[in-house]
Amino acid sequence: MAVRPGLWPALLGIVLAAWLRGSGAQQSATVANPVPGANPDLLPHFLVEPGDVYIVKNKPVLLVCKATPATQIFFKCNGEWVRQVDHVIERSTDGSSGLPAMEVRINVSRQQVEKVFGLEEYWCQCVAWSSSGTTKSQKAYIRIAYLRKNFEQEPLAKEVSLEQGIVLPCRPPEGSPPAEVEWLRNEDPVDPTLDPNVYITREHSLVVRQARLADTANYTCVAKNIVARRRSASAAVIVYVDGSWSPWSKWSACGLDCTHWRSRECSDPAPRNGGEECQGSDLDTRNCTSDLCVHTASGPEDVALYVGLIAVAVCLVLLLLVLVLVYCRKKEGLDSDVADSSILTSGFQPVSIKPSKADNPHLLTIQPDLSTTTTTYQGSLCPRQDGPSPKFQLTNGHLLSPLGGGRHTLHHGSPTSEAEDFVSRLSTQNYFRSLPRGTSNMAYGTFNFLGGRLMIPNTGISLLIPPDTIPRGKIYEVYLTLHKPEDVRLPLAGCQTLLSPIVSCGPPGVLLTRPVILTMDHCGEPSPDSWSLRLKKQSCEGSWEDVLHLGEEAPSHLYYCQLEASACFVFTEQLGRFALVGEALSVAAAKRLKLLLFAPLACTSLEYSIRAYCLHDTRDALKEVVQLEKQLGGQLIQEPRVLHFKDSYHNLRLSIHDMPSSLWKSKLLVSYQEIPFYHIWSGPQQYLHCTFTLERASPSTSDLACKVWVWQVEGDGQSFNINFNITKDTRFAELLALESEGGVPALVGPSAFKIPFLIRQKIISSLDPPCSRGADWRTLAQKLHLDSHLSFFASKPSPTAMMLNLWEARHFPNGNLSQLAAAVAGLGQPDAGLFTVSEAEC
Repeated sequence: MAVRPGLWPALLGIVLAAWLRGSGAQQSATVANPVPGANPDLLPHFLVEPGDVYIVKNKPVLLVCKATPATQIFFKCNGEWVRQVDHVIERSTDGSSGLPAMEVRINVSRQQVEKVFGLEEYWCQCVAWSSSGTTKSQKAYIRIAYLRKNFEQEPLAKEVSLEQGIVLPCRPPEGSPPAEVEWLRNEDPVDPTLDPNVYITREHSLVVRQARLADTANYTCVAKNIVARRRSASAAVIVYVDGSWSPWSKWSACGLDCTHWRSRECSDPAPRNGGEECQGSDLDTRNCTSDLCVHTASGPEDVALYVGLIAVAVCLVLLLLVLVLVYCRKKEGLDSDVADSSILTSGFQPVSIKPSKADNPHLLTIQPDLSTTTTTYQGSLCPRQDGPSPKFQLTNGHLLSPLGGGRHTLHHGSPTSEAEDFVSRLSTQNYFRSLPRGTSNMAYGTFNFLGGRLMIPNTGISLLIPPDTIPRGKIYEVYLTLHKPEDVRLPLAGCQTLLSPIVSCGPPGVLLTRPVILTMDHCGEPSPDSWSLRLKKQSCEGSWEDVLHLGEEAPSHLYYCQLEASACFVFTEQLGRFALVGEALSVAAAKRLKLLLFAPLACTSLEYSIRAYCLHDTRDALKEVVQLEKQLGGQLIQEPRVLHFKDSYHNLRLSIHDMPSSLWKSKLLVSYQEIPFYHIWSGPQQYLHCTFTLERASPSTSDLACKVWVWQVEGDGQSFNINFNITKDTRFAELLALESEGGVPALVGPSAFKIPFLIRQKIISSLDPPCSRGADWRTLAQKLHLDSHLSFFASKPSPTAMMLNLWEARHFPNGNLSQLAAAVAGLGQPDAGLFTVSEAEC
């Protein structure tokens, strides 16, 4: 049947309406549906078809389709036609055929894709019409790009022998599109095409066929796609070489003692990178069998030799006697003066106490030791630096002042009067140039073998120097410093977050004979299943290194950490700059944030501001905010709250509600304020704040009632109910008063410890030896709830001393000595007078 030319547009409109009403079966490839009797050569064919695309973050994607000959062209997505107003259509003429062509473009947003639930993916298809029929393009799938945070499997550290094979597994995080994997060796890419000894498997494992010394490095697996780039934890691979003996040398000539010898060296090869030393002796001595060994001592040379040997022996004996006499005299002088009435406290009662000296009843006096009057610490404070070693002069100054009668007296210096001089002396050393120049966040003191303690008041930061930590005969000028995170560049990899303050103790490089204990707060909710916690230390070159992975400590390690609910106690034999860093292993990992509300103490205008602070739940962060608000003239208007902020990528929101509209109004133009997730989780500042600006109806309005809500999207939240008079209500002002922590930043000698020195020594000597009845240091560890650290204590020369040091760090200045005495006395020691001090012992 012939159709008049004028009817074709109407007929085409009917066909189009039929397509708009029904979806029909869709195929992934181009499909043509010709009109019966029409010319198939005039069916539309696509010059451009839509392809699969990914939505990155929140950026919409553009789909383009072009067909010729075409009179109409539209998109349909997931079986539904896209609205006509969402199409952008351009008409043109195909240059090769001269037929009409049409191009259409649409945008697809993330919200559209997220509306599709279930197993079906979001897809779009282009449909073009001509007088001969319709043609459908292939389906284009639109997916949301992502890359999870955590690797399904990370490489682990290894120690392998030379020429042994190495396999480092890596399973990248789940992602769309799937992540590509590359490996880094000491931050340089690993290229298997340049090194035939290395290849990467289909499962992304890195394989080294035969380990070489050059393969000793830190290896990192890197996963990346179009949306993100993730790094695994670095795995340290050490290729070691066990030592082997060189051939024996020739026998030496026969000596006067009728022996000869030969030697060898552990150099074929020499041990490398922690490899085992050669077993056996490097020197072999045997009796000579030659007649040449028969000799007499009648010659003048032999007589002179024997006389010289006898003279050397006599000199050595005399020198030994002198040293013994000097040591006994020094010990007698120290023991007679150290036991005064201030050394014993409740819980440990003496049998008899030697009275203190009348002229100086509160001073600790010791016999003069000329070798300790001035000590020069010579050598590099940073042993790994090259170049000439600087000298760091450690003098007594007036902290160790000479008194009459040839005695020295230890006393405390004043930080406010001497801090500028002390910091200026430290700043001459390269490592100390980054120390803060103020004194409120710094403590220092001069210490010898008696030990002591440094504290930065109201921060929870302290450094305990146990007795005999500093070698006898040396005096160190020790400092303790709190840094602002924004002043110290601490790189955080991946999803790591800072959980503690950044603290320096020094000088670095000095010799310590046993660990000191650094105490600092942290804001993590400790859980072995939720966190991977690492102690970081800054090297002298400025780079930060992981020196301890909590939960994987080796007993013989230089560092150890006792982690408690809100504080950590770090045992270290090397001073330096430290920080505790955490990486979330699950969404249950949370940081404790303290929420504070401040407002002006006096208000003379109609405007009134409420400042909401979000800070790490540590005492040092609280101290900084309180000091800032005191300068601003602010007052606390509600009791602080604690919020658990999770690693969920969701932001923190703050809003104000329920104000009486007749008296107050908010000048906030939006319903809530927002602090980005990364500013809290990875930002350099310990505290952030938002301000709510209010306006009262008249100057006489003084009663404020409202609610402030603070919450993490899809997470924890807190609500503040404010109801107070802005002109006279100060009921929360006392919460601003910072508590004192012992008052004195530096305590030297016995005054720094709760346990008297002589009683401490008796406890150590009684509990260190193993006891068949169990009345030894292990039982004490159970009573003090420290039995999870038995392997660490057992690795030290005196396990009891380590426990008592930790007790001192945990319980100063408010420790209960009576409870400790009861725990020690309850061990069943047979000697009832074990923990008393007699006059003879004093």
